Amino acid sequence: MTIAHHTTGIAPVTPRSAASLLVLRGGAAGAEVLMGRRSANHRFMPNRLVFPGGAVDPGDTSAPAESELSPHVFDRLRLHVGAGLARALAIAGTRELHEETGLSLGVPPRLDALDYIYRAITPPASPVRFDAFFFTVPAIRVTGTIAGSGELKELRYYGIEEALELDLAFVTRAVLGHARQWLALGATERIALGPVPVLREQRWRES
Repeated sequence: MTIAHHTTGIAPVTPRSAASLLVLRGGAAGAEVLMGRRSANHRFMPNRLVFPGGAVDPGDTSAPAESELSPHVFDRLRLHVGAGLARALAIAGTRELHEETGLSLGVPPRLDALDYIYRAITPPASPVRFDAFFFTVPAIRVTGTIAGSGELKELRYYGIEEALELDLAFVTRAVLGHARQWLALGATERIALGPVPVLREQRWRES
């Protein structure tokens, strides 16, 4: 179903900056990614299988880090946002990962393990909007036991091919598809990549 254009005359909601983390590991049937299902009570994407993540909080701007973003990741983010927000997005992603899954990149977090691979902006017609930045991190770089806060149900590692066979929101499917292509690249090729894809209104529809 295609999302209708905003026709009520009410100004669109300003999207909140947000970050999601794709925690990736190898599996017997190929690459796997940590995902969980949002509850039916959520206003945004209820009952949908998603990556851990959430909106940037004010404290994320000044939060400390054990290590900073790699230069190529920071530079790629800077094509889209200011320096302060670029770092706050990375902090938000690591914070949300810990809150929602129990997994951690350290306290304070190590940001050098992150890569930035995708951006998606919720269409103006939506009553809840996010300007979401998607990061990857190797599972080997996180510590802890998957437990979480209960916000995400069915929380586990899903094979990427397995997940793509499930009923996913369009944006989640788009991110997973791009992640599959990104994983096929070598480390040098990933660093040399240009600007990340941006999913905007004209290419966004609900599945």
